[in-house]
Amino acid sequence: MRYTLCILLCLFSFVVFAQEKESNKKAVDKFVAYYNASLYDSVFVMFSPEMQNALPLDRTKEFLGNVKETYGSITDKKFTKYAQGFASYKTIFTNTVLALNMAVDESGIIKGMSIKPFQEESDAPVKQMRVKTKLILPFNEIWYVGWGGDTKELNYHVESRAQKNAFDWLMIDKDSSTHYGDGKKNEDYYAFGKPIFAPCDGEIVLAIDGVKDNVPGEMNSFNVGGNMVILKTINNEYLVFCHFKHQSVKVKEGQTVKQGQTLGLCGNSGHSSEPHLHFHIQDVEDMNKATGIKAYFDNIIVNGQLKTDYSPIKDEMIKNAK
Repeated sequence: MRYTLCILLCLFSFVVFAQEKESNKKAVDKFVAYYNASLYDSVFVMFSPEMQNALPLDRTKEFLGNVKETYGSITDKKFTKYAQGFASYKTIFTNTVLALNMAVDESGIIKGMSIKPFQEESDAPVKQMRVKTKLILPFNEIWYVGWGGDTKELNYHVESRAQKNAFDWLMIDKDSSTHYGDGKKNEDYYAFGKPIFAPCDGEIVLAIDGVKDNVPGEMNSFNVGGNMVILKTINNEYLVFCHFKHQSVKVKEGQTVKQGQTLGLCGNSGHSSEPHLHFHIQDVEDMNKATGIKAYFDNIIVNGQLKTDYSPIKDEMIKNAK
């Protein structure tokens, strides 16, 4: 059985360092010592309040106990890289090799963590794939492309194999603001509560609905994707939607849906600082093994002009053509 503590779905700037920071080294050394000694209470004390709230002590003990029973003690570890704010370690357990990923602040508090299968980095270029299924945009009205495109300047997601063709979509007003008033409440944001639709026919293979929305400006480092839906197309492409509003997802796993059917409402759950929709397409369901697929949309209006078979880029205003 595989245990994964969180989904590493990054929605903010990539951070890459060549060398391990001292705060990470000390924190991971303490974690390994506590884990090997089965001192799971001590691991829990290292968590941030958000982590403790998301993974209470009883669940922390259960999770780490299951990991140890299945994979054994940690016999060695090696820092490999920083990505998405997490320090990643190639970690040798008694029974296998796993990736231990840990987000730590300067005082050594653990703000996010995952344990997942370890994959060696490859220098081989990743072939660009494009979607085969005809798509409409998953919303009505005019939305703004916060991130989208093929370069780092247009789209920080390009650093991620699975999310390299991802979009972050928001709604803005004539002053380019995403909210009215002081923006302290989710309800202040134009995108919050807006319906999100299926871009094509397909089958729901994942539906998560129970993650609470964040206070604007705060992020959930444990349930990174928040409330999520993954839709599988007839061409075996997997459309990933993240950050739905708490308890707004309208579909269930195994359900078939039609193009234009409501999936849920735009929210601010997961690793998100304000209401928006994260969307990307990948070639397999497992995000840890997936390669991104570039999305193209039929007959959309881009900055007031009709575009056919088009993939939007950062700073464009887009909507479906009637």
